[in-house]
Amino acid sequence: MANLITIQKAVNEIKKSIEEAIVNSGTEGKNNLIRSQKPIKLLHEVAKAELVRNGVNPECLNPPLSQSNGELSLSGFFKKKDQDICIVPNALKQKKEILNFQGILYGKEDKYGLDFTEKTLSINVRSQLSSSAKNFDTLYERTFAEALNLHLRCPKMVLGEFYMIAVNEYDSNAANKNEVKYKNVSGVAKHVEKYLLSFEAVNNRKSVTDDHFKYERVCLLIVDFSQKNPKIYNTDEELKKDNLLPENSIATIKNLSFPNFISDLLKVYSTRFGTGKFN
Repeated sequence: MANLITIQKAVNEIKKSIEEAIVNSGTEGKNNLIRSQKPIKLLHEVAKAELVRNGVNPECLNPPLSQSNGELSLSGFFKKKDQDICIVPNALKQKKEILNFQGILYGKEDKYGLDFTEKTLSINVRSQLSSSAKNFDTLYERTFAEALNLHLRCPKMVLGEFYMIAVNEYDSNAANKNEVKYKNVSGVAKHVEKYLLSFEAVNNRKSVTDDHFKYERVCLLIVDFSQKNPKIYNTDEELKKDNLLPENSIATIKNLSFPNFISDLLKVYSTRFGTGKFN
């Protein structure tokens, strides 16, 4: 347990690796690093570490701790997709089946089967370190479409979404000169508010017969990488103090913050499928 990465250490390492890439290779170096997925893989490890801290047997994790190979490709109603992190009960068995519902998966083989898929807890991990305002609509549509895809076929399935955004983006003009600078994006408070409202709308799914587009739990990790030690925001008060959320906003990070993200998912799973499944 002593070697399990923490969320603060992960964002510290993300900042360090990106800034080193800028100094050494400019914008191209930064972009190549992000494309390599090394920064986001640190978030994968954070989620897996938190699962272990909450009592999950590491043998239940796919991919295993400290590894990125071994993702499970699970079939939903519309498509089959690799899941970033799957937690599979030790006693759960695969049972091959041929899919018979209409769509592009019709007649395709599912080597895991419906029962295995539905009883697997899945967490997907994403991040936006730049251009988060520009790409918002596309990324948001993809987010709720993937929950819908799996819940339409497996309505009891427990899904988590772990999504990081940076509030101050790296200055691309400075990066072109191998300099690390941040730019304050105009209207950042309204931008953060939009993310909070949007992700709360797909958060906290309670029913197994409704709201298939929702996740059982979403974590919106809001990080200021411009500070010496990147700051993670877990409360509305912190956001408002730093002018990242309008004072009169109805948006809240209360149900989207990181500290209870994993424990909330495991509680929902225990309610639906029983306790002790990941021991």
